[in-house]
This record gives sequence, C-alpha cells and structure tokens, in this order.
Amino acid sequence: MNQNELKKKVAWYVLKYIPFNTIIGIGTGSTVSYFIDALSTIKHLVKGVVSSSYSSTLKLKNLGFSIYDLNSVNNILVYVDGADEINHQLQMIKGGGAALTGEKIISSVAHKFICIVDKSKYVKHLGGFPLPVEVIPIACNYVMNRLKKFGGICKCRNNVITENGNIIIDIHNLKIYDPVKLENLINLIDGVVTVGLFANRKADLLLIGTENGVKKICC
Repeated sequence: MNQNELKKKVAWYVLKYIPFNTIIGIGTGSTVSYFIDALSTIKHLVKGVVSSSYSSTLKLKNLGFSIYDLNSVNNILVYVDGADEINHQLQMIKGGGAALTGEKIISSVAHKFICIVDKSKYVKHLGGFPLPVEVIPIACNYVMNRLKKFGGICKCRNNVITENGNIIIDIHNLKIYDPVKLENLINLIDGVVTVGLFANRKADLLLIGTENGVKKICC
C-alpha cells in the first residue's frame, strides 16, 4: 500500500469524528485534500466550513460547501488537518504548504484538533522536516540571524509569498528537544508572524494511516 493510499484511508476514517450540523475547521495539504473529498459525500450533514488556505477554500467551494469567515463564527467543535511531522506527544511541525498562520489560528479556536497523517509522518523527535517560520519581509535578515542561534541551517524559501504577504524561512537540520520552549522563543522575535511548531496547541487526537488500518492516539 503506497503513501497516497494510506492518506486516503485515514482521510475517510476521520469522517466518524465529524459532528453533524456544525461548522468544521479544515486545514491544508495532500491528506486534507483527500479528507475534503470524503467530507463532500456527507456535506448535506455539515453546516459549513472554515478553511485555513486559499487552496482548500477553492476546492471546498468547487464541491459546494458553505464557506464561513472565522470572524463570523463563534464555535468550531472540530478542526481537521495534517502534519509534516508529529511526535509521540502529538506536537507537530506544520507549514510545508506555507499556510501555517491560518492553520495555527483555526486550530487554536477549535475545541478538538484531529490530526490525520500517513505513518511516515509519525516520528520520535521533531526536526527531520525543515521548520517553517513566517516572517514579515522587512525583517528577513534580522530574523534569519536570530534563528541561526538555535542551530540548523536557515534558508529563505524561494518564490514563496504567503497569503498574508510574508516570506517563509525554513530551518533545516534542526534538533528539537523542547518544542514548547522553542516555539515560544521564536515567536518572541520581532518580525516573526508565527513558527510552524504546534507544541502549545498540539493535536487532541492523532489518526495514522497504516497498512494494518488506522491507529488512534490521544494526548
């Protein structure tokens, strides 16, 4: 069973956790794209969605979902998103698709964050995947110099502008031993919009697609 088949398996499995007649928070990425396909089969049971990115919003609109602005929503029971990496404490690296700020905001609003991944994303320690940091353009050099102090190799992601008009700096080869501390320290740097560490707001439930079915892990 290849990686895409594992993504599809977990994307369909998560439907059993979707509450009816509510607004669902939806993230970004290839596994989420499969989830949107699956959710479209029961869209008549869903009041609407709040989306973290333009790409997800476009697909949702094309499938006939009602799209809500987060500012008009008082309550999101469930947010479903993937991860670039997730550890055994359900802390994540996200932002490979440059939608980390929207993802972090919506996940913070939601009562329950369900992370869906294939087995390759489940790791013992974070840092194998480059850590994205969204940065206001004028602060690029300053922030990069500050980030270098944490170790790893900092690279500005070429030809990428976020939906907020910012840039992404990726930190490669970074060994992350204390995700909460590192998230807090990076977020304190002037010019940083947010960092793709989801350690303070980690997942509440992790669903992992494997050849032997879907593995469930709660925090």
